[in-house]
Amino acid sequence: RSEIIPSSKDLKVSDLKLSDAGIYTCECGSHTVSISLHVFQLTISSGGHFLSNEVPQLTLTQNSSHPLPHLNIAFFNSKNNTVRPKLLQNKTPEKYILELKELEATDSGTWTCRVHSVSPLINHNITFDVKVLGFQNPGLERKYATVDSTVILSWHLNFQKIIWKEGFKGQLKWKQQESATPHELLDFNVTVQGEKHETQKSSHFWFEIPEKKPESNIEVKLSKVRFDHSGQYQCQLAYNRRHTQSMIELVVMKVSANPVGPLPRGAKMTLICQVSSPLPPNAHLLWERVNGTKADIKKSKQNEAKVEVNVTAAGLWNCRLIEDNDMKISLNYPVEEASVWISYVVIGTSIAGSMLVFGLACLCIISSKSWQQRRQRARRMTRARQYLLENKTCQCQQ
Repeated sequence: RSEIIPSSKDLKVSDLKLSDAGIYTCECGSHTVSISLHVFQLTISSGGHFLSNEVPQLTLTQNSSHPLPHLNIAFFNSKNNTVRPKLLQNKTPEKYILELKELEATDSGTWTCRVHSVSPLINHNITFDVKVLGFQNPGLERKYATVDSTVILSWHLNFQKIIWKEGFKGQLKWKQQESATPHELLDFNVTVQGEKHETQKSSHFWFEIPEKKPESNIEVKLSKVRFDHSGQYQCQLAYNRRHTQSMIELVVMKVSANPVGPLPRGAKMTLICQVSSPLPPNAHLLWERVNGTKADIKKSKQNEAKVEVNVTAAGLWNCRLIEDNDMKISLNYPVEEASVWISYVVIGTSIAGSMLVFGLACLCIISSKSWQQRRQRARRMTRARQYLLENKTCQCQQ
């Protein structure tokens, strides 16, 4: 592993090992020059191949002919940002065991370990590769949609930028509630050459896989969102018996009215705005009449997923979902005024209904009085009959 370069008489040592540390002496006639070689070895867990949210562990070992110094160690990621390591073990200056932060998919690249010592003076950089397989999406993402709209749920993988020694696979699942049984929507696998293959699994859940999409994306398209399409969509991938995942929570909004239909003059209608899951503390629902006044505003209470407003006049109403003063989605509901003849029909029906109720009440009162009179007459006849019977009995005794 060593050779002397003829032109410069330099000594070249390849594939250094810790045991190569020591003092090297060059003699030329009566002249002698000695150089001390200090060797570092940096090893990284999992061979430098990680999934998102995994924590790398590094071991830095040093060897020298002189007493080993205490080192100051710093790390810089692929964007040259400082990453502070956590020292797990340092019983002797010979070995340092350190732990980095949880990795993200964007952390892939060449990292630098900077070693510093005052005595002896050491300023040395060690570069190493970190390969992170995972999603560019955050671990949990919330997406909003309205009923009957079209929505695309997308997960961006970073596998095309990394050369892997073996392929990996994954699946997409959906469950409407946290405690519900998950339903498998599709399977996918990626070969060593970076070719992705997808297989649709679910037959009871209507969705489609978009044809035109980036090769590194996992996507599903809901062309006409229903209220029960809401829930948690979880994309999971597995590599070398390890797993990572990213989840999108789909929140669906709908609006309705009670009663349904045009609003007759003088009548009242209740507008209902509802979302499929409880809202976080920084979000709320808001009913507002378009071109209305401040009195035509109704806001939901904290963590409530529904808000109602009573309407007595025609107009256009809008319900919005607001999170951190940012509007996520909105839906309009036009309240139409009923035609005049419909109003007359409604009023006539109301009057007829009232008269019918009044008539039934009167009939009930008359029937009750008649029944009471018959009952009193029957009581009088019973008493008279009993009186006559008592008088006849007395005459027989005489």
